[in-house]
Amino acid sequence: MNRSCLCSVLITAALICGAYFIGNAYLAKDFKEKLLRWEITDKMHNITDKNQNATSTSTCENLNKPVGTEALPQEIIVKTSNLETQHLWNYDDTKKRRPNRSMSLLAMAVGIKQKELVNKVIQKFPPREFAVMLFHYDGVVDDWKQYPWNEHAIHVSVMNQTKWWFAKRFLHPDIVAEYEYIFLWDEDLGVGHFNPQRYLSIVKEEGLQISQPALDTSKSEVHHPITARRKKSKVHRRMYKYKGSGRCDDHSTNPPCIGWVEMMAPVFSRAAWRCSWYMIQNDLIHAWGLDTQLGYCAQGDRKKNVGVVDAEYIIHYGLPTLGVVETTSSSLRNETDSKSTESLESREVDNRPEVRMKSFVEMKRFKERWKKAVRDDRCWVDPY
Repeated sequence: MNRSCLCSVLITAALICGAYFIGNAYLAKDFKEKLLRWEITDKMHNITDKNQNATSTSTCENLNKPVGTEALPQEIIVKTSNLETQHLWNYDDTKKRRPNRSMSLLAMAVGIKQKELVNKVIQKFPPREFAVMLFHYDGVVDDWKQYPWNEHAIHVSVMNQTKWWFAKRFLHPDIVAEYEYIFLWDEDLGVGHFNPQRYLSIVKEEGLQISQPALDTSKSEVHHPITARRKKSKVHRRMYKYKGSGRCDDHSTNPPCIGWVEMMAPVFSRAAWRCSWYMIQNDLIHAWGLDTQLGYCAQGDRKKNVGVVDAEYIIHYGLPTLGVVETTSSSLRNETDSKSTESLESREVDNRPEVRMKSFVEMKRFKERWKKAVRDDRCWVDPY
């Protein structure tokens, strides 16, 4: 019996062990299959997450945020501005004044002695289509209040600075980005035969990115023949000179024979001004030499996109206003033997010869900088 019981126990144990090993093998196989499925699913989720992250990263990289704004959400960033004044309490004042109308900008360097000429120029530019910005190089601002347009103009006053000094500091392309065209004019201009709306109509029709009105040769101080008005022409882009040095003919491809305007009354498209602004040097305030390189900013072929408009012309009086400074000095006068009085004497100091000399020096420096920039920039290719 003992032997029989022992056999029964052994048989039972063997059956239990067999059942255990068989069940364990089956469960292990099932667990491995489930584990494999979990790993595949997890990998698929990881791939999806990576793809989503990559897409998100790519999208974020394409936002092209301005430097310094990385901490801000995209839609709160305002990259540009304008010179439009805002009402203190009316919310919709801007919309009422500018209902989907394109605007341009007239910017001038002015002195109070030329106020009558400046007034005539500004009256030609309707306020609903043109913003006005005046750069006061003589420090006089209040004396312009007699003109109705004064309260709508933007005034910037710094003593004894040029138009180009002001433009570099106050006409950044992002500030004037909303203006379709920039008129950057001197103050000594006559506009009796000039209409800005017709002028811009011709500019758009001709595809001019940089332009100027032609000069009335009978009344203007003409320094460069290309600026002279041609009576039976609407627009011209080149000049002809067959005698002397610097000849110009139909085969000429460089300024000042073609692709050139003078600096007293240039008109820039928005895109052309963005390029030109970066070329203005901070310290070369007279901008001499800049005119020969403006064609690089013509948004294409300067032989086509730079021109002089004959149909709308102006007078350039050529008044040498920069450099004349008024100074005051005190002096004692003896009126009687017992007392004396102090009086202030005002006199003009003419620094115009020094201004002209500095202009020539600046032109030489600008040319040197241009040559150095061309030499050092290995990636730049001269299209001309």
